[in-house]
Amino acid sequence: MRGVKILGALLLLGALLLLGVRLGWLPLADAWNPWAPLDVQARPNLLTRFKLARLRDDPPLCDLVLARSGLRTTRLADSRDDVACPLRNTLRVQGGAVALNSSFLASCPLAVAFALYQRHGLQPAAQAVYGQRVARVDHLGSFACRNMYNRQSGARSQHASANALDIAGFRLADGRSISVLKDWPKDSKEGRFLRLARDGACDAFNVVLGPDYNAAHRNHFHLDVGPWWVCR
Repeated sequence: MRGVKILGALLLLGALLLLGVRLGWLPLADAWNPWAPLDVQARPNLLTRFKLARLRDDPPLCDLVLARSGLRTTRLADSRDDVACPLRNTLRVQGGAVALNSSFLASCPLAVAFALYQRHGLQPAAQAVYGQRVARVDHLGSFACRNMYNRQSGARSQHASANALDIAGFRLADGRSISVLKDWPKDSKEGRFLRLARDGACDAFNVVLGPDYNAAHRNHFHLDVGPWWVCR
């Protein structure tokens, strides 16, 4: 009984602290204030996933965050409710500081997570291994109205809601190309870079799957902002 009372008191104290932060009675640095907009320039922390989730149903907040992200995006109209895979709060990502082999559709959280990844995961990995930046990301697409692994039945893929992006390779500033399919198995600079790039993605995305996960991912990194947390 005593333990229950202590737990109840702690929960009440936590709720009061959160209310105080929300109402501005207890000032916190924006990075640690759960109600402050996510800042793509700041390193990801324990609140990043919560702040990304807040963007899902809040287009104005999404636009505010994207304005400082460095991405070039175009907002799309929501699709009709009667389509097989309706899209909400979706953008077309066209590039930015890093070029793309083609633009891609993205839910707002996916677009912001991609901006976070570029700044805090991908470029530091390239600088650590090569001393230069990544100039282009080559992807295999994002939106696809299908079930997981293209099965006839079962759960929808995160690609079906534009919550996922598959990355196949990178091009460095000096023109060198790095391929997940060809270079992941190598004991080389390319292999080291790809592992750092995979690990860095885990700070920005909820799910990161690569060649070590299964054969279906042998040629790409699957990055998504769905409800599960996996880094493989």
